[in-house]
Amino acid sequence: MTDVTEVKPSLPPGVRLGRVSFFWRPWLVGVSLLLAAAAFLVFCVSIGVGDFPIGLPQVIRTLLGRGEQVDEFVIMDLRMPRALAGLVVGIALGVSGAITQSIARNPLASPDVLGITTGASAVAVFLVTVSGGAAAAVTDTVGLSAAALAGGLGTGLLVYFLAWRRGIDGFRLILIGISVSAVMEAVTTWLLVSADIRDVAQAQAWLVGSLDDRSWSEVQVALWGTLVLLVVVAAVAFQFKPMHFGDEVAAGLGVRYAAVRAVLLLCAVLLAGVAVSAAGPVPFVALVAPQVAMRLARCPTPPMLASGLVGALLLIGSDLVARAVLPVSLPVGVVTAAIGGPFLVYLLVRANLR
Repeated sequence: MTDVTEVKPSLPPGVRLGRVSFFWRPWLVGVSLLLAAAAFLVFCVSIGVGDFPIGLPQVIRTLLGRGEQVDEFVIMDLRMPRALAGLVVGIALGVSGAITQSIARNPLASPDVLGITTGASAVAVFLVTVSGGAAAAVTDTVGLSAAALAGGLGTGLLVYFLAWRRGIDGFRLILIGISVSAVMEAVTTWLLVSADIRDVAQAQAWLVGSLDDRSWSEVQVALWGTLVLLVVVAAVAFQFKPMHFGDEVAAGLGVRYAAVRAVLLLCAVLLAGVAVSAAGPVPFVALVAPQVAMRLARCPTPPMLASGLVGALLLIGSDLVARAVLPVSLPVGVVTAAIGGPFLVYLLVRANLR
């Protein structure tokens, strides 16, 4: 009798066996590690820059609990909330942009374009400019940040339901998002024109997008909200990979693509709302970060982890430039707009050339 040896065929990259994904991309892992190291380096440099400069070695020692008392007070009590807010908001916007661009299959799809950030801003401006009555009651009860989060969530759900026609088409989703965003911007402009000048100044500071005067309470809410949403995204993301090949292929593999798409889009809306509630509508981070990460990682679709790291690096770096490089201190939203505007033109030109 001849012994027969069972030979198991090797699995090609990307093939799933059960619930385990045998998908290994050394380049993507290496790029993610380098982005994480760069984000941590810029994070430490941003903490050390200020009226009382602290060197990079002293910052690292303080973060490890071995710094001097003066350095610990300056870093942990004065500068850490702002830097940590930039890190959390950048990650939230980067992942949110990666999800929306992957679902819409369009590089122009982002929370900015889909009207999520403008909806949150409209609610915040309404509560700031309309004094007394229900507006004051809402502000005193849930706070301005929570109200902005609810506004972003409501706008995102409105865009999703208006774009739903037995499924989600990326082109229709973007068109409806642009329309809703235009309506929200018109409402915001009307509120600013008809409001008191003192309320307008406060609302305008919110609309620019800034990390100034962040408190530990605001950072903790954004941090925990982002962590919970990232866990949900990570739990659902492995079912999202087959959807890149189309809904028919995903359905053939047993993926409930409608439910997966709805959960991921809801997470993207909530991530954008958390970011806006913590720092205001910082423009173009959610648009630029996934596209940069996709090119660095050499992936056909925006990688979520790398997109979040690029978003954090972009936002912290922009805040560092706004505070330490420019001759006049500016809100971080001005710097990200200066970076994202030309990049948006590049994407449009590239799409037209195709």
